[in-house]
Amino acid sequence: QVQLMESGGGSAQAGGSLTLSCAASGITYSRYCMGWFRQVPGKEREGVAGIDRHGNIRYGDSVIGRFFLSKDNPTNTLYLRMTGLQPEDTAVYYCAFDQGECGVFGERTLTAPLVLGRGTLVAVSS
Repeated sequence: QVQLMESGGGSAQAGGSLTLSCAASGITYSRYCMGWFRQVPGKEREGVAGIDRHGNIRYGDSVIGRFFLSKDNPTNTLYLRMTGLQPEDTAVYYCAFDQGECGVFGERTLTAPLVLGRGTLVAVSS
């Protein structure tokens, strides 16, 4: 059973940086994707960044050039380096894992990933 352990959320001022991490354990799938969503109460879940099984990385339009995704394969840990933070980045950030040919911007993974982390709050003040 895949488990995800998120860490690294917190508070930052506009223009600041934070790094989120997501350590995955129990992976038995040979094909899978991982990534980060974010959600603000009352709004739809938004894909932030994701990596597919081929190592291709994709970013949401609102974070391109500011957020950077990386993955440490030996430890199955996903990192999201967030720079140039803005108040509109304030949200609960969730790590997600899904199986097969997938990506966090695909409808299936976005709406119902196999495993979703508990979430970590990122709060950016102006």
